[in-house]
Amino acid sequence: MNYKSIGFIILAGLAFVSCKKEAAVEKPKHGYVIMPENTEASKTIDPNAKYAVMGFEATHHDFGSINGTDKAEKVFTFTNIGDADLIITDAKASCGCTVPEFPRAPIVPGGKGTIKVVFNPMDRKGMQNKSVTLTTNTAIGKEKLTIKANIVE
Repeated sequence: MNYKSIGFIILAGLAFVSCKKEAAVEKPKHGYVIMPENTEASKTIDPNAKYAVMGFEATHHDFGSINGTDKAEKVFTFTNIGDADLIITDAKASCGCTVPEFPRAPIVPGGKGTIKVVFNPMDRKGMQNKSVTLTTNTAIGKEKLTIKANIVE
């Protein structure tokens, strides 16, 4: 047998073995499975786990036309309609002109809470769309609120 044949057999064997590797699945303590990015489902919710669920009256608000020097404020009201205490660990706005305030204490199932969002148009003009992303212990782990306004002089 010559060296070319041996080399071909080794390469064929490596190709065969490398195709059998399965993607690793990470299971965090939040109750859902994070699938590798190359799969169709990025998260699978554990049907047996108890989660908090944020039931908002509304997740979007349109301030309409506002003056460029006036701050606009919206209070989003929600109820924990889930089976576990709701914990909001963070609220991040898409822009420094938007400031969210959120409850730091857990919200029991059936309990109500509010997220206050203050928008400062500063030197902006025209249509503005901003968002606030809440980091929570819901099944999804993230909740999103949006506001929009048309800034006029």
